[in-house]
Amino acid sequence: MPQTFSLSRRRLLGASLALPALAMPGIRRAQAEPAGRVSIVHFNDFHSHHDPIVAGGAACREGKTCFGGAARLATAIREARAAATADGYAPLTLDAGDEFTGTLFYTLHRGATEAAVQVANGVQAMTLGNHEFDNGPANLARYLERLPFPVVSANLDLADEPALRDRVIPWTMLEAGGRKVAVIGLTTPETAVTSSAGPTVRFGDPAAAVERVLPQLRAQGAATVLVLSHLGLESDRKLARDVAGIDLIVGGHSHTLLANGLDGAEGPDPVMEQGPAGLVRIVQAGCYSRYLGRLDLDLSPEGRVLSHRGLMRELTMDVAPDPAVAAIVATYARPLEELRRKPVTTMPATLSNESCRTGECALGNLMADAMLAAMPKADAAITNGGGMRTGLVEGTVTMGDILAMLPFNNTLATATLKGSDIKAALENGLSRAPESIGRFPQVAGMRVVWNIQRPPGERVVSLEIGGKPYDPEKAYRIVTNNFMRQGGDGYDSFRDKALEHYDNGAPLEDALIDYLSAGKPLPGIDGRLARGS
Repeated sequence: MPQTFSLSRRRLLGASLALPALAMPGIRRAQAEPAGRVSIVHFNDFHSHHDPIVAGGAACREGKTCFGGAARLATAIREARAAATADGYAPLTLDAGDEFTGTLFYTLHRGATEAAVQVANGVQAMTLGNHEFDNGPANLARYLERLPFPVVSANLDLADEPALRDRVIPWTMLEAGGRKVAVIGLTTPETAVTSSAGPTVRFGDPAAAVERVLPQLRAQGAATVLVLSHLGLESDRKLARDVAGIDLIVGGHSHTLLANGLDGAEGPDPVMEQGPAGLVRIVQAGCYSRYLGRLDLDLSPEGRVLSHRGLMRELTMDVAPDPAVAAIVATYARPLEELRRKPVTTMPATLSNESCRTGECALGNLMADAMLAAMPKADAAITNGGGMRTGLVEGTVTMGDILAMLPFNNTLATATLKGSDIKAALENGLSRAPESIGRFPQVAGMRVVWNIQRPPGERVVSLEIGGKPYDPEKAYRIVTNNFMRQGGDGYDSFRDKALEHYDNGAPLEDALIDYLSAGKPLPGIDGRLARGS
């Protein structure tokens, strides 16, 4: 059963109706004296980035502008909670998922570092992201055993997964400023194809899950309903429009920065959506520990939001590291040091991964070129933009840098497919654009012209393989990674249509190191994935 948590250092909240949909997103003046004041301190998509990063997520280097890291995040959380309290708001600290995968901390420790830091930071509730399932339910269960706070996801069916069914609950009730705030968790259904949840974990429709539990929450006296979501911004907006009774959505998954006055913001803090019963506020704080969100809410006696204030903070290097969390990170970092520092190659320029989920990117071209070079008998290469978790910085590249970029332990894999099935695979990769989605293809040995205005499944305008128009009936040999070859990220044709296949090639990191070490020039954006009409 869901649990009720009454916390002296409260940290949760929800938001409700009010205010014109086109009003500015900054400070709202209340029309009446608020009955409650709550501040949501939130972050998402940490992805094991315990060390500071440069823009794009690669490890910090001397002389570079750097951000975040677990110890600075800890300081920012502490300062946000103290400032909220001083302003008369009861703070709640929430984590919108994807703690796992992205650096050597997770590769070696499989969640232990993340759990230790979350506990130290006083997280009060968390939802599960897709990457929490990257190493299966048993690994996730070991991580959850370390957490003293509730982990919520209402659209998971765990009846057939004994390792998880008693450790993940649909919702929890938190008390903040003397008010009951319900927190419903949601996990993206895409996890079934983007991670390794296995057959015993089933993912249901998020909207139906919220509608199913809302009556329970209201019956138990919830004044405000908050959805802690790992669905992505566009899915959060649709949820807000479609489901009555949600006051606030604290989001993750799409790595979206919603902020007022910060460079790179993709929308205001908060985004406002008109729901069936009133306005719904949506917040999200980027990714990789670079930002921390704070949303102050003034509530009516009925839980309606009278006013709000969004305060997104970028964690620059002038944020002092928290000594206790820095010590935790240092303890877990010691076994990593020899591997992290081992030089393996050099980069003549910096390449970012920031655009690899939405279009052709130079880093994706490099990775696909390296894969094709490692398999010279292949005709072309296709890899997923989401498989590259960080960029690479100019200068000496260490094994730690490579494994941070490619943390999934994937191998080269080959599949022989008809041209028509290769086109179907590309249609899958392009189907979710312009959303920032991991399945977006990065390619080598082919040229794809595509039209985003066409319906999904009909977006490939033209396709050349090996410099010639593709033949739908001809068999081509494609090199990809073993995750995609086995149907990951929706690449069903690689799994179901392969005339022959091999999944146990060299590790991806070896292919990349060999390619860079050969001294070949870095590719730029050369039109191999071109927009057309």
